[in-house]
Amino acid sequence: MSLNFDSIIFDMDGTLWDAVDSYCKIWDVTFEQMGKQQKVTRDELLKCMGMPIDEIFNTIVKTNIDKDQYLTLLDKNESKMMPILGGKLYNGVFEGIKLLSNKYKLYMVSNCGAEGLNNFLSFTKLKPYINGTLTYGETLLPKSENIKLLIKRNGLCNAVYIGDTQGDCNSAHAAGIPMIFAKYGFGKCEDAEYTIESFPDLLNLLFKNLYI
Repeated sequence: MSLNFDSIIFDMDGTLWDAVDSYCKIWDVTFEQMGKQQKVTRDELLKCMGMPIDEIFNTIVKTNIDKDQYLTLLDKNESKMMPILGGKLYNGVFEGIKLLSNKYKLYMVSNCGAEGLNNFLSFTKLKPYINGTLTYGETLLPKSENIKLLIKRNGLCNAVYIGDTQGDCNSAHAAGIPMIFAKYGFGKCEDAEYTIESFPDLLNLLFKNLYI
């Protein structure tokens, strides 16, 4: 399969950074503010990475609580706390994104809330290198449909999606584009077209083939 891509669409969590511990703190604060004593563990959230937020709620929440009220408050808390707490970029991501932006148009599509990608770009200082983003929180559409929408909006002809779960791969294929599996992330994947063991491997894969 040709690697002559015109653009790269990135997932966020498990692909570019690990912010799970910060998410746990935000969920716990939200429970506390609503008078509940439930705590969320890292392992619980890891099992939900890649799901839309309402599915995560249905999976994790074990107490009687108003879903809409909780998720509204969670979104407000995330908007306030994530630009401060942030996450940890995987090795080579910051330098790699800068290099990739010289040759490719870079985008992001995630199942996070409406401000999730803005928070990520603000905290990591990567905003100048990303051409556009789309989230589940903005559209309430499945990731596959958001990938299609982003491709259509930006006139992309040969995009590739980079993610770390089987759900990412299914979404990419449903949108009609190939998948590069970030094996170092949170999930597993059986049918991605390409696999990378680390973020620097992505540069080796794309730049090596760019000049063949």
